[in-house]
Amino acid sequence: MGKNLLVLIGPTGVGKTELSLTLAEYFGTGIISCDSRQIFRDLPIGTAAPKPEHLLRVPHYFIGTHNLTQYYSAAQYEADVLQLLEKLYLQNDSVLMTGGSMMYIDAVCKGIDDIPTVDADTRQTILDRYEKEGLEPLCAELKLLDPEYYKIVDLKNPKRVLHALEICYMTGRTYTSFRKNSSKERPFHIIKAGLTRDREELYERINRRVDLMMEAGLLEEVKAVCRYKHLNSLNTVGYKELFNYLEGKWTLEFAVEKIKQNSRIYSRKQMTWFKRDPQIQWFHPDRQEEIIDYFQKKMQ
Repeated sequence: MGKNLLVLIGPTGVGKTELSLTLAEYFGTGIISCDSRQIFRDLPIGTAAPKPEHLLRVPHYFIGTHNLTQYYSAAQYEADVLQLLEKLYLQNDSVLMTGGSMMYIDAVCKGIDDIPTVDADTRQTILDRYEKEGLEPLCAELKLLDPEYYKIVDLKNPKRVLHALEICYMTGRTYTSFRKNSSKERPFHIIKAGLTRDREELYERINRRVDLMMEAGLLEEVKAVCRYKHLNSLNTVGYKELFNYLEGKWTLEFAVEKIKQNSRIYSRKQMTWFKRDPQIQWFHPDRQEEIIDYFQKKMQ
């Protein structure tokens, strides 16, 4: 029998956690978390990490495995997951991976392009310019050096813009030229199921979840990691907004509303990304039996 990677995808707040536990128990497998923030310890509330009782029900991987100060990328995640799968496939023919981090999902399912490692001098040069000039002039420069990538990159994400410029500077080529977008062959069969809800229903769930996070102690969690706020690991919804509150820039009420708004915006970005993948079969989370049936029929 062949090996299968069951991938459960969906936007933030759609209901992946509970369904993934049910699926993992049904197929007798563990859960590989595909969330670029849940890998960091000290952030369980704001990242909606699986609760201790969930971890007791089903083995989970890539939950709270790294310190906030550790650098981690989609390329590292790809290598780590492929290594883990080799071990897990000795025990099970099928393994479940679930999450909403688009780049991480693509890294495992399609592979990361072989983009050169940026040297320390180039990285520092670009970083110095960013700190002195801000993001806007760097975006304008990227438009000149790599207009193709400029059209698709998130221009509000400094990490993406800076990295593209680093590659342009270091190699004398466009960042686009290294993005082959050709899928790597995998020694396992990939089956993708996506979870979706009506926009109004999803937004209500997102808003409610933010309120529950605040009740569970999100503000205290943010206070505890405030000294690390400059790190990329904390450049994420739920933390950025409350840092503004702690710095006296926003009221708490306004910060909470911004978390809800930015979470809704992020859910739309996730769906835009996922909808480009024709391999994803979409379901409402309540259609549990249909999802199990779909996975079973597609298994090799």
